[in-house]
Amino acid sequence: MPGFDYKFLEKPKRRFQCPLCSKAMREPVQVSTCGHRFCDTCLQEFLSEGVFKCPEDQLPLDYAKIYPDPELEQQILALPIRCIHSEEGCRWTGQMKQLQSHFSTCALNVIPCPNRCSVKLTRKDLPEHLQHDCPKRKVKCEFCGSEFTGEAYENHQGICPQESVYCENKCGARMMRRLLSQHTMTECPKRTQPCKYCGKEFVYDTIQNHQYHCPRFPVQCPNQCGTPNIAREDLANHVKESCGSALILCPFKEAGCKHRCPKMAIGRHLEESTKSHLTMMCNLVGRQRQEIMELRREMEELSVSHDGVLIWKLTDYSRKLQEAKLRNNHEFFSPPFYTHRYGYKLQVSAFVNGNGSGEGSHLSIYIRVLPGEYDSLLEWPFSYKVTFSILDQSDPSLSKPQHITETFNPDPNWKNFQKPCSSRNSLDESTLGFGYPKFISHEEIKKRNYIRDNSIFLKASIEIPQKIMA
Repeated sequence: MPGFDYKFLEKPKRRFQCPLCSKAMREPVQVSTCGHRFCDTCLQEFLSEGVFKCPEDQLPLDYAKIYPDPELEQQILALPIRCIHSEEGCRWTGQMKQLQSHFSTCALNVIPCPNRCSVKLTRKDLPEHLQHDCPKRKVKCEFCGSEFTGEAYENHQGICPQESVYCENKCGARMMRRLLSQHTMTECPKRTQPCKYCGKEFVYDTIQNHQYHCPRFPVQCPNQCGTPNIAREDLANHVKESCGSALILCPFKEAGCKHRCPKMAIGRHLEESTKSHLTMMCNLVGRQRQEIMELRREMEELSVSHDGVLIWKLTDYSRKLQEAKLRNNHEFFSPPFYTHRYGYKLQVSAFVNGNGSGEGSHLSIYIRVLPGEYDSLLEWPFSYKVTFSILDQSDPSLSKPQHITETFNPDPNWKNFQKPCSSRNSLDESTLGFGYPKFISHEEIKKRNYIRDNSIFLKASIEIPQKIMA
């Protein structure tokens, strides 16, 4: 019996079921010593594992006492079943032994294509396959009459010389494919043709219209200067640069001169108007200088931090220290920064050789309030907590960085925390900020990696309440 599951109308009785696979027995055999029955295949697989005992009662087995049971097999083959394709729609029922005969007519049974094209499909789908899909079917071309296999016919389609086709240029003409090439080259009104002036290709029936716009088509100078055959695309440059009859503006037009005259007369105008042109240029330079200053100020505002945190890298530290030792009270200034968007504008300064009580022995650090864009919208005096840090540049994977930090709350009575006047700016060295003259000693700054690659990092952060940020 073939190796697929049968669909019985009723569950087979226990005596028809193999104890090993729990299915209806196939080619049943009987152990004569104990009378138990099994599928021949199931029993052979069981014994191949080296256990020579009956699977049911564990009594020793003798190969010589295992026999086929044809009577039981006939009873099993007479059991009523459905087609194995019943779930797909086949309604056949009959005895198990009739199933193979049913398969020869079952519409849902899978069979190979008789043309040997390697496709397997259900019997009901075979006619459609043979007529339309099989690559080995025989097909006759309706145009040239030649016969092809289905696979070869697909390659023949689209190239048959006798097939009637429309012109690829969409002129509306229809002809056999073998005549298409000649039509496209010499007869089609939609064929392309190069312009004799610019060389670009255009549709044959539009080439004349193109010449009204062709950039290389020869035209006459509108100033009637007499220059022959000027290409249309060169006309503007001719009028601007070469034509002696063209009216032009004074070269000082950007400075304000409104004079206009033929190109050949511009030299005399320049000689006669030198003084007025010089005055115009001076005024223009003044306006441009003012615009540059305004743009520079706007660029500085865009580049500053707006989150209340400044991390300031002082490079070339050893040189700056030596410079500070030679120049008393030499102060370095950080880039300005804002406490928050539309907030206070601040700046940090440092004396690398110290200032006041820290002069010569410490690094001093201060903060000052600068005139900002939004001062008229803010509360004064400035009163938010300020934290200074010098950052330890040690590798975090080797040791925990030990930053040195100092924090203070601004004194509202100190003048530098009042609203700054507009005359103060970031380079006003006469006004000392508020901070720590003995922030870190020169000895301590060498103990860890506060100096690395001849640079130090100073950090200033402002603690702004969340409601102010919002």
